[in-house]
Amino acid sequence: MKPSNTRRQFLYGLGASLGSVAFTSLLASESKAAEAPRATGALAPKPGHFPAKAKNCIFLMMEGGPSHIDTFDPKPKLAELHLQEFVREGKMKSAMESGKRYYVRSPFQFQKCGQSGADMATNWEHLAKVADDICFYRGCQVDSVNHPTAMYQMNTGNRFGGDPAIGSWVTYGLGSLNQDLPGFIVLPELSYPQGGAANWGNGFLPADFQGTPLRAKGSPILDLQPPAGITREHQRANLDLLAQLDREHAAQHPGQDELAARMNNYELAFRMQMQVPEIIDLESEDPKLKESYGIGDDATDAFGRKCLLARRLVEKGVRFIQLYAGTWDSHDYIERAHGHLVRNVDKPIAALLADLKQCGLLDETLVVWCGEFGRSPDNGVRGGTAYGRDHNPKAMTIWFAGGGVNAGHTIGATDETGAEAVECVHPVRDLHVTLLRLLGLDDNKLTYFYGGRFKQLSQFGGQAIKELIA
Repeated sequence: MKPSNTRRQFLYGLGASLGSVAFTSLLASESKAAEAPRATGALAPKPGHFPAKAKNCIFLMMEGGPSHIDTFDPKPKLAELHLQEFVREGKMKSAMESGKRYYVRSPFQFQKCGQSGADMATNWEHLAKVADDICFYRGCQVDSVNHPTAMYQMNTGNRFGGDPAIGSWVTYGLGSLNQDLPGFIVLPELSYPQGGAANWGNGFLPADFQGTPLRAKGSPILDLQPPAGITREHQRANLDLLAQLDREHAAQHPGQDELAARMNNYELAFRMQMQVPEIIDLESEDPKLKESYGIGDDATDAFGRKCLLARRLVEKGVRFIQLYAGTWDSHDYIERAHGHLVRNVDKPIAALLADLKQCGLLDETLVVWCGEFGRSPDNGVRGGTAYGRDHNPKAMTIWFAGGGVNAGHTIGATDETGAEAVECVHPVRDLHVTLLRLLGLDDNKLTYFYGGRFKQLSQFGGQAIKELIA
């Protein structure tokens, strides 16, 4: 149980007095004590703060910053301005966006898709078929122009890292529907994203809530099978002995949950040996279904396998699954780079949405597609005209499907060149509040006492973007 609001307000009213320090210590002790019983069942399912629109989330992270101008937000004005040069200066401008610049038109043609008339570049051949299941949002802005800090902000709410990831907060608030699998699973690229594993870390939350990455090549989890000659009975006896030693240690060192969290992980790993091999074995799936995900095609096989595995994990009750597709950082040759990247993910993502819908899971699964920021309508002069785009934290496109979102609508707008959001503009913290709201969680109530204050995903509060919610 958390301390009452009255007591919390009294504490904050004390200011920087000795009483404030003492009461802060008291609150920390009460908060830790409240967390203590969770050590043996931290991932047990729990009710949210209000009825949820979605039970699970699949988060598709396009690392590197996909260009909204070349995917879902067409800008005809750039055709008029193409290659016109100008100079940008100012104390608040980054080195990347300063100096001699030139406008760049999109090399892609656009089309209106579905009954909703959603804007998509024509190379989104497969996603166009499920356009009416998608809600596009053009109003989000982030605070950083650099990849690692922008990734941290999108994934954890904190540009400087060290805070829990969204998936960690969600599993902290709701637990997991399957006690034999992690509640938060990550499907990264072979090369981890900028910022590394901190993008799915548990931060200051107990270690139970960190994301579990599955390897991109080879066995998804190392040492999934016990060594030759070691039976499950042998493993069980070892775990029972460790549990006894852990209880003795905990009695002597109360309030230290690191060892208990590690024991929970050992127990989970033991149970995973039975479930994971079946889940990651995609050969049992219908060949036509695998083909629809692009499995077997060199361009789409890797991401297609991730998307199909994500659907299987949702079926098994995994609360939060994050998929990574990297190298969207197209400073040069955007037609070639983005063309290749869209081909890699278009068919798998469209198949994922269609498959979830066919299985009756789309209504209870929130699907999110985004990068860490958008891209600029202009580029620097780099010794040659190789059309590309720089980073842009002021404009981007994020889209949502399933889980209570306002499907079939495009919310917000950017200016005529795509440089900045101008309608339904919200900071990323409001996006996070909205994602939690769709999953039945209240950002202001989903808190954890650490470092002398109650912390939350939004950092200091935000508002749900009501236009995104059906």
